[in-house]
Amino acid sequence: MAGTHASADILALSVHGPAGVVDLVVPASATAGDVAAEYARQAGLGSPPLLRTRLGRPVEPGVGLARAGLGPGALLVADPGPPGPPAPGRHAARVLGAGTPRPAPVRPGALSALWLAVAAGAASVAAWCAATAPSGGQGQAAVGLLVAAAAVGVLPVGRLAPHRVVAAPAFAGAAAFAAAWDPHDVRLPMVLGVTGLAAALAAALGRALAPRPEEALRVWILAGSAVFVVTGLGALGGAPPRLAWAVLLLGALLAARFVPTLAVDVPDQYLIDLERLAVTAWSAREQPTGRRGRSVVPRDAIGAVALRGTRIVTAASAAVLVVSLLAAPLLLASATLPIDRIGARLLVGCAGAGLLLAARSYRHSGARTLLRVAGLGCGSALCVVLLSDGVGWWVGVGAVLLATLLVVAAVAVGRGWRSAWWSRRAEVAEGIAGAVALAALVVAAGWFRELWELASLWELGS
Repeated sequence: MAGTHASADILALSVHGPAGVVDLVVPASATAGDVAAEYARQAGLGSPPLLRTRLGRPVEPGVGLARAGLGPGALLVADPGPPGPPAPGRHAARVLGAGTPRPAPVRPGALSALWLAVAAGAASVAAWCAATAPSGGQGQAAVGLLVAAAAVGVLPVGRLAPHRVVAAPAFAGAAAFAAAWDPHDVRLPMVLGVTGLAAALAAALGRALAPRPEEALRVWILAGSAVFVVTGLGALGGAPPRLAWAVLLLGALLAARFVPTLAVDVPDQYLIDLERLAVTAWSAREQPTGRRGRSVVPRDAIGAVALRGTRIVTAASAAVLVVSLLAAPLLLASATLPIDRIGARLLVGCAGAGLLLAARSYRHSGARTLLRVAGLGCGSALCVVLLSDGVGWWVGVGAVLLATLLVVAAVAVGRGWRSAWWSRRAEVAEGIAGAVALAALVVAAGWFRELWELASLWELGS
């Protein structure tokens, strides 16, 4: 008896409309306006439509379903015409599946990103000044202020806390850099590794305290941990500093290529209709061959997935920019022997070209700009080294002229990279740049020279 009474209070309806067929389970005491509002919410309509019976008779929004003669399995048609706002019934909140609108979360915008970049730059300048301060008291005071700024930044207090927590790892890393600073070049990789670890810990603390996860903090954790692992393993193995810089630069190049494929994560319920896989009362009904839309993906969910992917891609591009601008000059400076110098220059040049070519496939303007700046930074560092050698003057001038001619030809013939011909050539060029950079890592790290020396000693000994 209890099950019969419960089923009598609930009606199963099908509503045909511009978004297909939506099957609803509503209370028997609900009104036609409640059903129209729920259909508009699931179908993504701007306003509730006017419902009609299968014979075309309109159902007034304020009329109850039982009073309109609608029973279980009834068929309604949603009229897309403007019927005006329906009168909300007292059972509108009881429509199964209806959600309560929530205020949109505050997300960092363009101005917030600018202020975050300014704050991170100020933290870096403060760390350098504290590390090179002549007296120990000033440096300790600066480290204390940086730690206090990081602690305040991770606290989830205030309406703009999601903006502030993204910059907190920069202050934590700056404090660790100033505290662990050592002027010897051999210890510089470990100093930067400790800096990355401190930033990752601050980001993890901020992510744990935040009411909702921030994608930029996730990038902070991954990038800081990666820097610490690479530099730590190099220090434990007794590797030269150029190996750490070469691995980090190659990692930045690969990250620019593969991050977009991992950034957009669509939930499974939007890809697979789980309700159709379940055994329900609707599975016993005959399904017509036409279009049916029992599960309609809301537009807000699609926008949330796109925004989440955008934030991840932008934060990852910023991390690639920072790592590239640090690793490229340090690699060129640490490779002093002739053979290692050739590998380092090839790696930096191919990394800059790969970053510039990878930026063409990014639709987001901010991420595309960050990758282009990273590629130009690598190219600028290489040009400075080549111009300082004397014979590299003509090489630098030739590279600039070749790049200019390539850009002019790409724009003039086929609308830039959007042309299929230039897109294929760019894809091939990007693959070649990545392959040459991977091969140059062996030369830049000194492994090729060491094998050559061992082979020479073996020949002399024999």
